[in-house]
Amino acid sequence: MKLEVTPAGFMVCVDGRPILSHSAISPCVFVGRGNDRIAMHRGRFEIEDRLVERCPLDHAEIDGERIMLSPGKGQAPRLMLWPEGDAIVLRAVDLSINRLWIRVAADQDEHVWGGGEQFSFLDLRGRRFPLWSSEPGVGRDKTTEITFRADATDKAGGDYYDTYYPQPTYVSSARYALHVATSAFCALDFRDPAFHEIEVWAVPERIELFAARSLIELVEMLSGRFGRQPPLPEWVYNGAIVGLKDGANSFRRLDRMREAGVKVAGLWCEDWVGMRPTTFGARLFWNWQANEQRYPGLRQRIAELNSEGIRFLGYVNPYLCDDGSLFSEAEAENYFVKDSSGQTALIDFGEFHCGIVDFTNPDAAAWFCEDIIGTRMLDYGLSGWMADFGEYLPTDVRLANGVDAKLMHNQWPTLWAEVNAKAVASRGKTGEALFFMRAGFTDVQRYCPLLWAGDQSVDFSRHDGLVTVICAALSSGLLGNAFHHSDIGGYTSLFGNVRTPELLMRWAEMAAFTPVMRSHEGNRPRDNVQIDGDAVVLRHFARMTAIYVHLAPYLRTLSQEAVRRGLPVQRPLFLHHETDRRTYAIQDSYLYGPDVLVAPVWQPSQGKRTLYLPAGTAWVHVWTGRSFAGGEEVTVDAPLGQPAVFYKPYSAFASLFRNLRDV
Repeated sequence: MKLEVTPAGFMVCVDGRPILSHSAISPCVFVGRGNDRIAMHRGRFEIEDRLVERCPLDHAEIDGERIMLSPGKGQAPRLMLWPEGDAIVLRAVDLSINRLWIRVAADQDEHVWGGGEQFSFLDLRGRRFPLWSSEPGVGRDKTTEITFRADATDKAGGDYYDTYYPQPTYVSSARYALHVATSAFCALDFRDPAFHEIEVWAVPERIELFAARSLIELVEMLSGRFGRQPPLPEWVYNGAIVGLKDGANSFRRLDRMREAGVKVAGLWCEDWVGMRPTTFGARLFWNWQANEQRYPGLRQRIAELNSEGIRFLGYVNPYLCDDGSLFSEAEAENYFVKDSSGQTALIDFGEFHCGIVDFTNPDAAAWFCEDIIGTRMLDYGLSGWMADFGEYLPTDVRLANGVDAKLMHNQWPTLWAEVNAKAVASRGKTGEALFFMRAGFTDVQRYCPLLWAGDQSVDFSRHDGLVTVICAALSSGLLGNAFHHSDIGGYTSLFGNVRTPELLMRWAEMAAFTPVMRSHEGNRPRDNVQIDGDAVVLRHFARMTAIYVHLAPYLRTLSQEAVRRGLPVQRPLFLHHETDRRTYAIQDSYLYGPDVLVAPVWQPSQGKRTLYLPAGTAWVHVWTGRSFAGGEEVTVDAPLGQPAVFYKPYSAFASLFRNLRDV
């Protein structure tokens, strides 16, 4: 990175590319003050800002490497910045500043990706993305009836930018990446053709810059910065993680599925802790220990599964219900987040209330790590779990570390991931026990071994259905999250929206070409078709698990590559074809490693699939063996059981891919 003084001001360049370009006529930095209002309702946030001031810092005084910025010549400086290594360091001179805007030079034809885990748009150009960890909402499209009804009923509709996992980091097609080192509310605004504007509700410590000769090298750099995950556990390659929440009957149902040919790696029973009824559907009892009334002799059943090569997985989150036994234990030790009066802050999770374990209190974090995850889960026999939530930290609470909750809110998922990772490490099970999370923020990569896409609707909708989990995997993967998966069949069933057998089968087809196959019964199992509730669906699912197992030798190499290089298993087409700019905005197909292209059928009642094959290589259609030249759009038959999948004929795994048609 280089600071250049110009006749009009200054420029900060990375590998010769201007990042900041300042002049009195066109300043790149603005500061100001604002009064925000952030209100939470069941994980959804209303965020408003009453802007008091937005002031351009027109005048720059440069002393060596240090730049003092002020509103005009002769006026007091308000901000200081200087390059340091691969970062721009910022310091407020005027301590009243609590808003900052920085404009980064942009090319008109530039593409931008990242922003954490984005569900609606892979290419961020042309839109603004507020970055605040939250429930994404139902439908996530204000033009649809389901989002309208969710908003009207419970303020739960959501929009295109809402995400569990925001991160103030983006990757540019100009082969650089930018990261804002802050946990404050941010917004990345890519609507102007001449610049990208970064808005921060604080003065960040620094802005980190990365530049590389290729996009794939840039992803390696970012994964090195934010952390890499351990390899997938060996047991995962044995098949699907089957999600059932049917008490002791779950074991009988699993036996019948295995008899039908389903390849099984694990049984995931999120209801291992018990259940409670709500109007949203059957919810779990948030008291993190085995409920042996619902699962009699569970410890022995887990041992029996293990002897057959099948692991048992459960569920946990960072909250404790106030009618459970662990709540009183935690409250007696002062382990909960406090409200403004110093009492335990109780959060409404939809017809029941919970305390938030305060992970800024080292004793509370250690207790949860050892007594709950270590003793009650790992020592009990669990080999993995859904580490759910992390987004529900209100901003009006008091924390043990004394830091403003507005600055800790986005960090909470990372603290939650760290607690889980430390528990796994304490038992020597890193790379063997597998937990998966939906929430995230900067540095979650170094703790969370597997992302999951959260609670999609049980449909084919554009902004909350099957296709959104592709975008989620690709966007998060560029920032160092190598392993991603989703609930097969989706989760949220509301307002009469229920799964169809077709949706369940199409989702399973996609999941066979992801790092982990895992099914979910959804929030209303009785209203929705289940894998073992339809003979055609069950046969189809069994075959998809066989395909997943068949590809295990290839997936194993991708897992090893992720550890070594930080490359995601699911990759945007442009990552290996960056000279083909037609790939830059494609988000409904992906590369499964470098050699396989997957184009899931993500719309209903479709028997064909039209897709673009990147230039520079030939592609072979898995099911017919037909060869296609790259650089063209093709249409292939894609009946149920045959998603549009292609491979490179010169791959070292070509024979493995060719034999898929015989599975």
